[in-house]
Amino acid sequence: MLRTVQATRYVTPLREGGSLPAIIEADDLGLYVLKFRGAGQGPLALLAELVAGEIGRALGLRVPELVFVEVDAVLGRNEPDSEIRDLLKRSVGLNLALDYLPGSTMFDPAAGDTADPELASLAVWFDAFVTNVDRTPRNPNLLKWHRELYFIDHGAALYFHHNWPSIEQAPWSLFPAIRSHVLLPWASAIDAADREAHTRLKTSTFETILDAVPDAWLLPETGDLTPAEKRGGYLRYFTERLAASSIFVEEATRVRAELV
Repeated sequence: MLRTVQATRYVTPLREGGSLPAIIEADDLGLYVLKFRGAGQGPLALLAELVAGEIGRALGLRVPELVFVEVDAVLGRNEPDSEIRDLLKRSVGLNLALDYLPGSTMFDPAAGDTADPELASLAVWFDAFVTNVDRTPRNPNLLKWHRELYFIDHGAALYFHHNWPSIEQAPWSLFPAIRSHVLLPWASAIDAADREAHTRLKTSTFETILDAVPDAWLLPETGDLTPAEKRGGYLRYFTERLAASSIFVEEATRVRAELV
């Protein structure tokens, strides 16, 4: 179950992010990277961040702690930047944040950074499973902190949910973006990662994660689906995609063989 904290101070925007996330301080005196509900993709990006992040954690990947953050209307009221003020106004209420890792640096192969084959293989499997397009050399979303790799920024995952009817075909879809995965060169054990994932991920795992998603983030894009029905749709997607994992495992293995 995710903790809920109250944002008490807007520290600074992180302008390298397209959705303009920010470092904030909360009432537990911790610093967090806040993802705003009022940003571009809205609640669906927060849902993807939460669900994909917790699936990654269940797989054994290091994901900074995720917390719900209550944003009050007074937060940032003296902020001189009108874009930030408008974003804060649109985001009053429940948002999502990741624990801030002070002193962390971005993973950069050009600077000589490398990855353990087992970890790289599990990461490639994970991103293919949740269809996360944001793990490229240009935008790795991997932080080095205390000599370990941490996986961040999963708001672009689960892109089928921006076109809900596509969920019928999504579990069996290929994932062409795997060709650009920053860790693919080191992912020499994808078959072993697939076996590990099947031992760690169960229907109950997905149910627990989906139960944590606030009803308000389960938007009724199609017809009059209730939050419970939307959760059921996500659950079917994950269980069916897990059962069909050989599709994207074979694809990732083939693409890697072509590149290395």
